[in-house]
Amino acid sequence: MLTVATDPAHGDNVVGGTRVYILDSHALVRLGLRELLEEAHFVVVGESGSAAEASQRIPGLNPDLVVIGAHLPEGTGIEVCREILSDNASLRCLLLSSYDDDHALGSAVLAGAAGYVLRQLPGTALIEGIRRVATGESLLAPGAKRRVMEGLYKAQADRSGLSSHELEVLALMGQGLTNREISEETRFARAAVKMQVAGILVKLGFELPS
Repeated sequence: MLTVATDPAHGDNVVGGTRVYILDSHALVRLGLRELLEEAHFVVVGESGSAAEASQRIPGLNPDLVVIGAHLPEGTGIEVCREILSDNASLRCLLLSSYDDDHALGSAVLAGAAGYVLRQLPGTALIEGIRRVATGESLLAPGAKRRVMEGLYKAQADRSGLSSHELEVLALMGQGLTNREISEETRFARAAVKMQVAGILVKLGFELPS
């Protein structure tokens, strides 16, 4: 959850030149974010409205931070975040959500993102959250990842919805491993891990719009 704070250490001199990519299916959201970010001295290096386009463009544009809408054509923000972090672990990702709830928190944890911010926040608060992530902060409260994973495992124990392989992958996701790292740990092909992650998200209900 975003907690707005005022800190001189997070001023424009820190974020100036920070390269940001915007991924959201809504053109008006992308336009509004671009205007807010450029006014706050971020450099918007690109934007797109689909997961497939973003996956192709992001590596070549080399942003420092990607702001991602959770529900996209051809995939989810969680899947995009996990794939781009597999290729560049130093990249920072932040999810946009319409709701401040456990679903949004779970999305950020499963994505490996630094947190989430609400679309409807006032511009200054939204930029403050983006600025904090750009400077290396996590917007996830201490212990949030553990609580999310405990809740997901309890839900699965109650309904046994995931296979043994999917439970293994889910456990590694909860440890913060990227798809590439899960592939190395389990010896599953990376493409197979990607498919398992997609299946896990569907079964857990994270394919729903944010």
